[in-house]
Parts: sequence; C-alpha cells; structure tokens
Amino acid sequence: MIKAPYIATQRHLTRRSLLRGIGVSLGLPLLDSMSPAFAKTAPLTPPRRFLGICNNLGLLPGKFFPGSDRAGFGYELSPYLKELKSNRDNFTVFSGVSHPDVDGGHPADICFLTAAPRPGSSGFRNTISLDQYVAERIGHLTRFQSLTLGVNTQGDGRSLSFTGSGVRIPPEQSPSGVYRKLFFQGNPKEISEQQRKLALGKSIMDAVVGQVSGLQKKVGSRDRERLDQYYTGIRELEIRLEQSRVWEAKPKPKTEVQEPTDLKDPVDYMKKTELMYRLAHLAFETDSTRMITLMLDSVSSPAITVNGKSVGDGYHNLSHHGKNPDKMAQLERIDTAHMRLLNGLISQLGETPEDKATLLDRTMVLYGSNLGNASSHVTTNLPVLFAGGGFKHGQHLAFDQGNNYPLPNLYLSMLNRLGIDAKKFASSTNTMRGLDLL
Repeated sequence: MIKAPYIATQRHLTRRSLLRGIGVSLGLPLLDSMSPAFAKTAPLTPPRRFLGICNNLGLLPGKFFPGSDRAGFGYELSPYLKELKSNRDNFTVFSGVSHPDVDGGHPADICFLTAAPRPGSSGFRNTISLDQYVAERIGHLTRFQSLTLGVNTQGDGRSLSFTGSGVRIPPEQSPSGVYRKLFFQGNPKEISEQQRKLALGKSIMDAVVGQVSGLQKKVGSRDRERLDQYYTGIRELEIRLEQSRVWEAKPKPKTEVQEPTDLKDPVDYMKKTELMYRLAHLAFETDSTRMITLMLDSVSSPAITVNGKSVGDGYHNLSHHGKNPDKMAQLERIDTAHMRLLNGLISQLGETPEDKATLLDRTMVLYGSNLGNASSHVTTNLPVLFAGGGFKHGQHLAFDQGNNYPLPNLYLSMLNRLGIDAKKFASSTNTMRGLDLL
C-alpha cells in the first residue's frame, strides 16, 4: 500500500519566465505562485509521466521487427513481440526510424534522448535530453525533477540524461540508494542540516552572481553574452535549490515495499534491470517524479545470467555475432528476457489504479536502442517500442527502411502530451505521423 498525496500548484508563472533588463536575462525568484504545495482545494491536473529506456546493444532485428508489409493495426507479432502479447493493445512498434545525422556506433547511446548529431566526432558536444527539457518546465511539481538510472554503467557512467548545456547527469546504479532517496525522510536534525546546506549553496550562488555582474562591465560583447547565459544558469540553479529546501520540509511518501538489496556482480544484469523497473514504478506511483531515464549498458556487461544460467559469452562479444548461429541463439535468450521484463513493467503500470485510470494511461514508456544492428554498428532502423500515455496503440508504424523517418517526431508528440506547447525538439520536423490520442 502506497500513501502519497497528489501534488497540486497554483502556478501561473513558469520557471522559465525571464526578467530582461540592462542586457541581462534574470531568472524570476521563487514566488508563491511557483511553489509546489499539497493543496487540498485546488483542482488537480492528472499527472503525465515519461520513462525512457535504452539498451545500447539493441536487439536482433529479424526477431524484433514485424515484416515491413505488416503495418497497421492488424500486424502479426514478431517472435520478440509475442513476449508482449498480453499488452499488444498497449504499445506501438516502429520500424524505419532513426535520429538524423546521429552516427558513430556505440557513442550514439548518449544521443538516444538528445538526437545531437555526430557523437563520434572530435568536437562533439551533447545537447539537452528529452527528460531534462521536460524537467525544466514541470519538474517543480514533484520532489525530484527527474531520476537518472543505470545498469552496469561502468567507467564514465553512460547516461541518457544531459542538461541544457550538454553536461552528463551521472546515473544512479544502487537500487537501495534510489529507494532511500524516495522514501527515507531522515530525522529532524538531518533535515535541518540538509536545509542548511541548501541555503549555503544558495548564498554561494549569490556571491558568484555578484562577481559575474562585476565582470560584465569589463568584457566585450561576446563575453557578455556568455556571461549572460552563465548568469541565467546560476539563477535557475538558485531556484532549484530553493525548491529543494521547500521539499525537504515535506514528508516523503510511505510504502510497504521492502528496501531492495544491491547486486554488486555485473552478471546479475537482468535482476538489476528488473529492480530498476520496480523502482521506476514506485517513483511514479508515489508521484515522486515524472521523468525517469534508464541506461542499460550492455556494452559494459560480461557473460550475464539469464534465468539462473550464464549465456556463456560476454554480451558485447555476442552482439558482434557475424551471423554465427550459436552466438545469435545466446543473444536471442538475452533479448527474450528483455522483452519479458518489459512486458512485466507495462503490465504492472497497467494494473496500478490512479484516479479512475491507471499509471499506464498516464505514463509514456519508450524502449529502444541507439543501434539498429549492433553487429555492424549501424545507427539506422532503430528498434523502438512505445507504450502507454493515452495514445491509440496496437499498431505497427512502418516507415521507409532506406530513408528513415525522424524519431524526434515522436519526442515532439510526447512533449505535447505532457502539456508542453513545443513546436520543435532536436531534429524533429513535425509530430509523429500515424500516432493518435485515444
């Protein structure tokens, strides 16, 4: 049993509203009309959410995609999609989609939600990810603007989430750490200390702003423009700090679900994935956040265990199967396990009621990869499955295999569904053709 109040706001001004004067863009201070509150009398807007999942080694294309001639609502399920048969009316499968100008093979995983071009180039700089674009606009409505999660993200910590300036947000890999973040309140002394630290951070920001203001009088126009952007970023951070301070004083939700045990061994990749799916469900069920990303770093995974048995070879090595039947059979075991876990997640969201609807009705689940074929490192014809969110599902949207349809068009449709009146995101050209609301 989860106990959590709905979150309402009387917000009439956006966080992105700006005061412009003397050549400087200032973020508005936190006003009462912006502050999240557990209002009992204000009308509640049904929350809408997004979970983005990327498996950076993809899936065997021949087992995932329906035939190109099997488009529309009457398509025949492919071998992998048969694992989601119980939810076929709750998802749409896409073929012939990709990110324009996103190449580079493995490096393209960090562009799955940004669509920033040429990730393999020496001068590459990432752009804002879809979840953070949304978090900047509605993140204040929940305790956590977003959650960035990862499984086996070794080394540099591959991530799906990037800030407006293209800075990577490191993923959380500890299920117990995520659980504590969601549900452990801390005693009054700990809460007070956290509030003190947040206030100290705000005072440091104030000092930095003072220094920046002094510099603006001494530099040229190009540097002033850069300082203006920096100044605006600091002001936005100040607002986030203040919002965090307000949330520290509010009780966290309670759950009867036990704290999960962390799995240290990378071979437990599938169990880790299942734990992260459960935590994403809990976070949405308690309305602790509305934006979650999950990087499944298959590249950094060894010979993983599936249903208690090792697949026998490293995940990455298997992906370069060269059409070797044995390797492809092992990959099929892994891919099938992925599809079963995804089906479980979709079912769990669909079985969770929320105010005359379900979590799935209000949660968009995007599952896909940066690689259309991991064996050849191609970044076209990406395997993409999209579930929930109040769209008309149960269909296969098949686009041109040679001249791919822009996947960011789906992102634009998702932004609009979240109540964000965006006209464009990344390389989108329009909203997703053929995808309608219920």
